[in-house]
Amino acid sequence: MVVRVVYTGRWPWGNMFEYTVGVALAGMVTWLILVSRGSVPRRLGLFATFAVTMVLGTSVRVYTEAGPLVPALDSYWIIIHVTAAIVASGILLIGCVFAILHLLRRGHDRRVSDGKPVRFPINIAERLPDATVLERLTFKIHVFAFPLLTFGIVAGSVWAHLAWGRYWNWDPKEVWAFIAWVVYAAYLHARVSGKSAKANAPWIAILGYAVMLFNLTAVNLVFGGLHSYAGV
Repeated sequence: MVVRVVYTGRWPWGNMFEYTVGVALAGMVTWLILVSRGSVPRRLGLFATFAVTMVLGTSVRVYTEAGPLVPALDSYWIIIHVTAAIVASGILLIGCVFAILHLLRRGHDRRVSDGKPVRFPINIAERLPDATVLERLTFKIHVFAFPLLTFGIVAGSVWAHLAWGRYWNWDPKEVWAFIAWVVYAAYLHARVSGKSAKANAPWIAILGYAVMLFNLTAVNLVFGGLHSYAGV
């Protein structure tokens, strides 16, 4: 990313390759901050690194040569809107990892309490932190990332108004970003609701990131729209 900035003289958010590399960076920085604060054991870095590696693998598949921005993206709003989206996506990636780990640990504890045999992959959960700790971490990460995601969508709407004369164009990227926002809002609502809703909250968080991935991959590569001018 630094080399691209030096080579092109612009902010490195011009295509899907640069975006996914930025998400990987934001995710790993989030993880390192959590470790430095003593919030999580270092051994959980295996799961965070695996998730970030998968994102980097995606970036390699859509590699784009460094070059100038297309005219539609040549605006200071790219720094505001895309940076917020990248940071939110990276933080939510780690939040999704914790949601999965929480479900693994919860499933392990349930099988042990029921006297059922514990087999792979559930048996790896016995070395994970307590389910309550993982659930609380998942919630805190999403509480921090949700306002960033909201700000990114609002900033994109303002940029759309300046560029196209409309705040909302029902573009596929806009629609799926809004769907992701609704899913994450539902997660936060479920988390602070009754016991049964709280139990399903981790699944909603995972669904939220699945929607984010769909918006990043399928919407970019399959659907056409106003956001398609940058290619991948």
